[in-house]
Formats: sequence, structure tokens, C-alpha cells
Amino acid sequence: MEYKNLGSRGPKISTVGFGAWAIGGMNWGETDDSVSMAALNKAIDEGVTFIDTADVYGFGHSEELIAKLIKQHGKKNIIIATKAGNDFYNANSEDDAGYGAIKQTYSKEYIIFAAEQSLKRLNVDALDILQLHSPDIDKLERDEPWEALAQLKKDGKILSAGFSIQSFKETEHAHILDVHHDLIDSIQVRYNLLEREAEKVLFPKALKYGIGVIVRIPLLFGFLTGKFSKDSTFSADDHRSMNLSPEKIQNYLLQLEKMKPLFDRYPEQTLGQVSLRFCISHHACQTVIPGAKTEKQVIENCAASDLGVIPKEFVPSLD
Repeated sequence: MEYKNLGSRGPKISTVGFGAWAIGGMNWGETDDSVSMAALNKAIDEGVTFIDTADVYGFGHSEELIAKLIKQHGKKNIIIATKAGNDFYNANSEDDAGYGAIKQTYSKEYIIFAAEQSLKRLNVDALDILQLHSPDIDKLERDEPWEALAQLKKDGKILSAGFSIQSFKETEHAHILDVHHDLIDSIQVRYNLLEREAEKVLFPKALKYGIGVIVRIPLLFGFLTGKFSKDSTFSADDHRSMNLSPEKIQNYLLQLEKMKPLFDRYPEQTLGQVSLRFCISHHACQTVIPGAKTEKQVIENCAASDLGVIPKEFVPSLD
């Protein structure tokens, strides 16, 4: 496992982390806590030191499982990034858009409240990284969420402040870094072989300001493992029934064909490993957080860290 500093101010972390949305027990189909804990433990065994979660994943359950992991292993070098702003505490059924009852709440009071709840669930003295959870631009352009992060830092309740950028808004929201780069230690961004908008404006700004970059959705919800076809379907309790609809899969399959020369260069590696390598080969990116529900998935993901940088000229254009 390779390790990098998360930007100029962040901690040293593994270049392959553990994305803990799926183990929350919601939005990814059926899960088993014993299998999830085995996956988390395997990640530690494989050298993972970075775990990304959110308070809303399983409405607190993902954080609770991570707390069990910390109890078993001790905090040591484990860095945990969580998120706040997707308010499930005060939502009702009318706020359910397919992910459970959630609404965006980014008042100063709420962000501080949510951080305190995460501290209790994780049973830690301070949150390593607290990220605003993909808010709409009107929330980001208000002072309150940033005042909350600054206050939490001042009070020692968070060590680093982060900002998870809304999917498909990678350029539109990039100017937020110009305004708040003194406070933002890291950003989390949707980026993968088939979705590269972040390269245009966002990554250059992150490099300019020394802001760390955490790559989410590096395997495109599992699509870039090569295991889905045009006939793939998902259960009603799996968010991929929306995010990988038949129409979207068909479009992604057409794009994936363009990547065949890249995959052919590395016949001994899985599509998933090559896809993860692509992400951490970009000099702006320090870590990827593929989701994993099983030990087997963890082992395959972690192997990508040691396989080296993919030269830029090897990567086919999407045009």
C-alpha cells in the first residue's frame, strides 16, 4: 500500500481507502453486518488507513460499524472522514427522493449539531475530517456552513474541514475554492475513467491552493469492474436502479468501448484495478474511496495502490 499526504495540510493516508456508504445497510441492497465488519477488518489488514463515511449512510449505522472497528484496532493511524448536511434527523416522508427521508440543512447550528452526533457515534475525541455533504450552490454561497466548520475547528471538534462537491457540478462549484481555500483542507469529487469534468477547472484550483483531493465513485457504482451488462437490473432498495438505469448503462457501455486499448495494456489486472489506478495517477488526487461490502472486493481494490502510475498518454480520450 502506498501513502500520500492529503494536500498540503492534511494527514498521510493510504492511496486506496474504504468507502463506507454501502455498509450502512441502506441504498445498496441487502447487507450483513458481520460481512461488513469482515470487510472493514480486511481493509486494515491490507494497509488501508483512510475510511470515508457520512452520518446519513444508514442513518448513522455506517459510523456505528466504524466505531466497532476502532474499538477493535484502536484509533492509531486510522483517519476517518465523515460528512454532514444531509439532514435525516428532521426530515419526513415528503423529503424522500429515493434515498430515505433526507433534506439539505446547512445552518451553522445544524452542522455543529450533526458533528456532535457523529463524534458520539464514532466515539472519538475529534473528527479527523468533516465534509459538507454535496450541498446545492445556494447553500455554499451562504456564510453559515463555513462559519460552522471554522467554529468546529476552533473548538477542536474537527481537525480538518472538507467539502464534497455535488456530482456533475465539478466546474460550476469550483469557484468556492477561491473563496474558502484558507478553510478547506480537502475536497471530495466524482471522478473516474468515464467522468473527467474535474480535470478542467477543479483540479488545477486544488493544486494551486494545496487542497487535498479524495476521489469518490472511482468505479462508477461498480460499473467499471466490468460485471454489468445492458441487461443488468437492481432491486428497488438499491440506488443504482436510478443511477445505473438501463439507459445510463447503455451510454456508459458505449464510452467503455473507447477504453479497451487501456485495459488491453494490462491484461493481468482487473478492469477495476486499472480504473482505480487511473484516478490516483492524476497528480491532484491523493486517494480513492471505492465502496466494498466483502473481503474479496477489499483485496482487489487495495492491490491497485501498488501497481504504479498509468502514463497520461496511455489513457484514451472520451471525445
